[in-house]
Amino acid sequence: MSTVTTDVPAAQGRTHRSAVGADLRFTGVLRAEWIKMFSLRSTWWTLGATVAVMVLVALLQATSVQLLMDRPEMAGLEEFSMHGAEIVSAGYQFSMVTIGVLGALLVTGEYATGMIRSTLAAVPTRLPVLAAKAIALAGVTVVVSAVSLALAHLVTAPVLARHDLVPDLADAQTWQVFGGMVYFLVMVALLALGLGTVLRHSAGTITGVLGLLLLLPIALQLINLDWVQDVMTYLPLPAATAFLAVNPEYSMAGGLTAGQGAAVVAAYSVVALTAGAVALRRRDA
Repeated sequence: MSTVTTDVPAAQGRTHRSAVGADLRFTGVLRAEWIKMFSLRSTWWTLGATVAVMVLVALLQATSVQLLMDRPEMAGLEEFSMHGAEIVSAGYQFSMVTIGVLGALLVTGEYATGMIRSTLAAVPTRLPVLAAKAIALAGVTVVVSAVSLALAHLVTAPVLARHDLVPDLADAQTWQVFGGMVYFLVMVALLALGLGTVLRHSAGTITGVLGLLLLLPIALQLINLDWVQDVMTYLPLPAATAFLAVNPEYSMAGGLTAGQGAAVVAAYSVVALTAGAVALRRRDA
């Protein structure tokens, strides 16, 4: 009579150990999101476009100011109404487009390729993924904004120096504008990230972000009703001019103070990220 023997796996009864040495602590999740972000070609393109647009628009603005100030009718003008920091940071309205695209693609790209399933399988609690994306995105936005401002300041200084319009780095208003621009772009990036987490579609997210930032203020500006104009001041871009415009002439924020404008802008990002967190927790990938 033959005896049938069954091999017992050597690993039976032992504690399971992952074959992949994944670090599931938050620092590991953050590192993974950082690597994923910079492994995308679109990240480098959008960051490069942000710097290029900021520098180019600042140079064009500075050149336009120089041509204006050189006109005979401007001779003897003692004070120019536009602050030098506003000239250097003039490209922020274009840069918010590229930063918004970056924030959207950071999450919608994963849904498009299906990589989000692997990400959420590795981090089943899910919310650390969104938090890590937000931190990585905010950090990159701060760096690229600072680099853009530094380069824009450098290339415009020779032009602005002719009329003593070079921003004084010891001036509080200069840092209000520069710091405000960095803050605004970070909020735009987080707004796009949150909306992208809700919509999960690149084209829809980018359209929504640009519609809120650009198209809606333009449309409302054409409606000559007091209550409509009051509503418009609470949109992100008009509210941002409360701390980005030194001269009230260039502000669209109505009676909002700089602090109130910053709070309004932040509220949009907080609401978008909160909605994104809820959607990420409740909906399947």
